[in-house]
Amino acid sequence: MTKSQSLFERAVKRIPGGVNSPVRAYGAIGETPRFISRADGCRIYDVDGNEYIDYIDSWGPMILGHNFPEIRESVIRASQNGLSFGCATEIEVEMAEFICERIPHVEMIRMVNSGTEAVMSALRVARGYTGRNKIIKFAGCYHGHSDAMLVSAGSGVMTSGVPDSAGVPRGCTQDTMLAVFNDLESVRTLMQQAPEDVAAVIVEPVGANMGVVAPAEGFLEGLRALCDEYGALLILDEVITGFRLAFGGAAQYYHVTPDLVTYGKIIGAGMPVGAYGGRKDIMEMVAPAGAVYQAGTLSGNPIAMAAGLTQLNYLWNHPEIYAKLEEKGEMLYGGIRKILKQKGIPYQMNTVSSLGSLFFTDQPVVDYLSAKTSDTAAFADYFKYMLNHGIHIAPSQFEAMFLSDAHTDREIGMTLETIENYFK
Repeated sequence: MTKSQSLFERAVKRIPGGVNSPVRAYGAIGETPRFISRADGCRIYDVDGNEYIDYIDSWGPMILGHNFPEIRESVIRASQNGLSFGCATEIEVEMAEFICERIPHVEMIRMVNSGTEAVMSALRVARGYTGRNKIIKFAGCYHGHSDAMLVSAGSGVMTSGVPDSAGVPRGCTQDTMLAVFNDLESVRTLMQQAPEDVAAVIVEPVGANMGVVAPAEGFLEGLRALCDEYGALLILDEVITGFRLAFGGAAQYYHVTPDLVTYGKIIGAGMPVGAYGGRKDIMEMVAPAGAVYQAGTLSGNPIAMAAGLTQLNYLWNHPEIYAKLEEKGEMLYGGIRKILKQKGIPYQMNTVSSLGSLFFTDQPVVDYLSAKTSDTAAFADYFKYMLNHGIHIAPSQFEAMFLSDAHTDREIGMTLETIENYFK
């Protein structure tokens, strides 16, 4: 028995399912989770001493690679002053100023502790600002595990085969309206059904929790226009895409301006943190400035702020990283497409810059329903082969691969060789 197997046997006795987040579970692919002991650059190491090229990147925030020296040192320095105060700190102000001065659509920002909390809070302030109750989301888009958003969510929910969640009262989702990703007419239809009741449309600008699904040309611009037409707010959930596709996230990458935006742990360089921000007149609704209540004892934790501000500073001062990530994405994902084409395999390789998903289906994947045509048994076989040959990807057909600045041509070449061997 491996050490990972032994740890998992202990874990299932005390932790539901043996993991503290469903996306870490290996049940869908018939394996035991690998318990990780350390990571460095683009490589990750389990407790049994196995080494992997990592394409999870802690689910996205390790854009500079694991254990980045400057970030590590900033955390050590900050921790010498204490771990948490529950009081205002200078670095919170510096973080807010840094983001707001560099991202035009973020005039004010509030730090929270997770992407889920950021989304939940952004929806509340949207309702408070508009005086409306209904929210439009898209099937397959995941916006955290707050009650109102667990309606046809993607990611771990899709993998588990659970369309919604037990424990969510019907009343919590009665104002959540479901549209089809990349289908503007489905949004217009919902708007017409409740022309004065829709507070906001929330969308992952790049679907990344039903696998990677790029927005169709004009889709995001069309959402902006529909929100303006019906007086609703546009919320871009940039927990995945924020500071990854560009410094200004998908909003910059696709030239669309949201009213509110949510961020996840990338602004903490992987530490537990999130944020929501946007137009000043909307954000001034948040307590204590306004009547929309939202609080968090640990929000703006100084250690997380130190790590995050170091990472954002580095990204801002090294804009060439984004071009390099595009090149790495073309090398890896373009290489996978070439392998599939050469071997006549009708699978789909969906990509946006450093994000990618290989779908085990012969149908183009453009939304939730087409993503669900994927052969999850075939994916499970592929996953096990990759893991056993030193390539660490998410244990789900419906998650993204993440490239970092630490991935080199060598690691990408090794990955492509492994994929080519699998499809022999």
